[in-house]
Amino acid sequence: MAGRFAPRPRSAVHVRAAAEPGIRACWTPPEGPYDLGLVLGPLRRGPADPTFRQTPDGVVWRAGRTPQGPATLRLAQRADGTVEAEAWGPGAGWMLARLPHLLGEHDDPAAFVPRHRAVLAAGRGRPGLRLCATGLVLESLIPSILEQKVTTVGAYRSWRALVRKYGEPAPGPVEGLHVMPEPRTWARIPSWEWHRANVEEKRSSTVLRAVRVAPRLEEAAAMEPEAAAARLRLITGIGPWTAAEVVQRTHGAPDAVTVGDLHLPGIVGHVLAGERDADDARMLELLTPYAGQRHRAVRLILLSGRLPARRAPRMAVGEIASR
Repeated sequence: MAGRFAPRPRSAVHVRAAAEPGIRACWTPPEGPYDLGLVLGPLRRGPADPTFRQTPDGVVWRAGRTPQGPATLRLAQRADGTVEAEAWGPGAGWMLARLPHLLGEHDDPAAFVPRHRAVLAAGRGRPGLRLCATGLVLESLIPSILEQKVTTVGAYRSWRALVRKYGEPAPGPVEGLHVMPEPRTWARIPSWEWHRANVEEKRSSTVLRAVRVAPRLEEAAAMEPEAAAARLRLITGIGPWTAAEVVQRTHGAPDAVTVGDLHLPGIVGHVLAGERDADDARMLELLTPYAGQRHRAVRLILLSGRLPARRAPRMAVGEIASR
């Protein structure tokens, strides 16, 4: 759910002594406020994501698998707004070449016009929001598949276990940071290891179908968001929910709305119309004034602090390995 786009707790990192320096670059945001943590928050899959760290001083560490190989990226924002980047590994050059896209340079917040007081207030309270675009499909697709029809806590736990066991240590100076497995490694994970990670056959089979056609799916990063989502949905087990979650991150798609979510329609209905029982159709109706910018509107709604009180306990996190 897009609610995961709220800022996450920050944690310390352990940097190896006498580490080799990486290659460096700087990026200056377009005029206006800029919040690095808010922009990159959607890429973090839980507070213990092995591919992502944010330290108390606001520095972001991100490990990824690029077309040129694994890479680690360190990002720090100076007082003047400039973002300093340093990258390590075979994919370091690719990471730095795409840095403006990742940090939202091609996003246009000025195209958004608030139509509700809560949305206006959220935008004023968190003015540094831009939509990031990674250009990497599988790294967003696989954790989104793991999040299908389960609690986010359970999905984060599965992602963490699989990446730590089957990924590889990220290049660069940070201990404990991992790059997710390459496609052929995902394809070779035994069924009992999926079971041990609390991923049932339906989700693991969807991941396996996706990694078998990984190059074709990665091509979707160069498509328009709608065409990219359509390509993803050609894979059995990938529907509108998963496709939207992916293109929000890979493309920075400002209009990609997550439908089919358990909680999101009720949140949107509560904030925009005081309705607790909105469904997907009602949510899309309420978001009509934001056509072209509905994803940004949802992010601001989730940042508004006006979420409805839960009327039922969270879904229990089941352990399929014990059944």
